[in-house]
Amino acid sequence: MSLLEVEGFTKRFGGLVAVDSVDLTVGQGEIVGLIGPNGAGKSTLFSMIAGDQRPTSGRMVFAGRDVTGWPPHRAAAAGVGRTFQLMRGFPTMTVRENVRAAAHLRHRSRSAASQAADAVIGELGLDDVADRLASTLTAASRKQLEVARALATEPRILLLDEVLSGLTPTESRRSVETILGLHRRGLTIVMVEHVLEVIMGLCERVVVLHQGAKLSEGPPSAVVSDPAVVEAYLGSGRFAAEDSGTSGGGPSSGASNSTVGARGE
Repeated sequence: MSLLEVEGFTKRFGGLVAVDSVDLTVGQGEIVGLIGPNGAGKSTLFSMIAGDQRPTSGRMVFAGRDVTGWPPHRAAAAGVGRTFQLMRGFPTMTVRENVRAAAHLRHRSRSAASQAADAVIGELGLDDVADRLASTLTAASRKQLEVARALATEPRILLLDEVLSGLTPTESRRSVETILGLHRRGLTIVMVEHVLEVIMGLCERVVVLHQGAKLSEGPPSAVVSDPAVVEAYLGSGRFAAEDSGTSGGGPSSGASNSTVGARGE
């Protein structure tokens, strides 16, 4: 059963076509990877799905309803949660206060929102920093806070925008375990990520964007072997799962293979 259907999404900024007639279908409970070079249109696509930007053309159906061009508050209320590459929370508030503010989308009372926030903080391992100001967090904790704020809205689909970038291998392993746990409990996930070992280990299906258009789609092993993807994104040094370096100016594969395991392990 499809939870999200995007048909012909296009976004123009003057003469620049940031997203060019992209189709995307995401099934209930699926985990999908979205990859491509910087500037390929990945974050813009996320922004249109989450209502932060209106598509120039195209159509979107969510949970069986046409929601094309909906505003962000309607998207959030319907169950679309997303993270941002840079923290969008309140830097002068504590972690707990940030997550509780997001939880108020579903819970009117302060006590219910606090209880929901504490549950999310515990799930993501943020207990030790729960009463620290968001502005004082490390990069890893800021990314976890982004995920926590999105989860506190109790989404049906979670859009993760490079939540592993800049993390150490240990931090990456913890984040991957978190994502696996969310997926195991039935949450639908679409994730933008440049660390290809993560995509290979986590995702059932991968969509590749290049210059705003969809270049390839399929199982991870098939996509990274696609000659068009190799040329446009991976570079001449073709990606191999066992490679722990960086391939030809393409995406990072710097996380060790121990960072990710097979889905369901």
